[in-house]
Amino acid sequence: MSKKLAIVFPGAGYHCDKPLLYYAKKIAKNKDYEIIEANYDFREFVKNIKEDAEATQKALEFGLERVTEQLKDVDFSTYDRVVFIGKSIGTAIAAKYSKAFEVNAEQIVFTPIEVTFSYLNPCDGFVFHGTADPLCDTDMCVQLCKQMSLTYAVIPDANHSLETGDVLIDLKNMERIMSIVDSLM
Repeated sequence: MSKKLAIVFPGAGYHCDKPLLYYAKKIAKNKDYEIIEANYDFREFVKNIKEDAEATQKALEFGLERVTEQLKDVDFSTYDRVVFIGKSIGTAIAAKYSKAFEVNAEQIVFTPIEVTFSYLNPCDGFVFHGTADPLCDTDMCVQLCKQMSLTYAVIPDANHSLETGDVLIDLKNMERIMSIVDSLM
């Protein structure tokens, strides 16, 4: 049996037990992945992280420091497959960590922030984006995905949590999203 690792990188306000990350973890566990949940506390940054690029950069560096410490003993070369599952600013931390430490990780990118694209490698991820996401412009997201040969799914009327406010639509969207995640794992 191959040895597989999934590392989950939560967002500032979106922890690992919220739907996108919770179900992605369950899929990974069902496919025999070892799972590590990255842990960083953004409380001091949360108020300004959405509007202030400097606060976002500080939070990104803070998260990267915490993750680097948490993963210092992980020997990525012992795994046949490594998948980073990120949400929001966690997508930027995952991509930056992967690039900085040359980890050959596939990326599942839930609702990236703009800076995420600065660190993603071409062809190494699947991006999920909602058209009502205030933190990442849809046209820019789609254009960057195309330029970088990243596969992507755009969820109509979905916000930064990939929710529309209509529970039945959200459940159908979640089923579609997790079906894609399942196929990626």
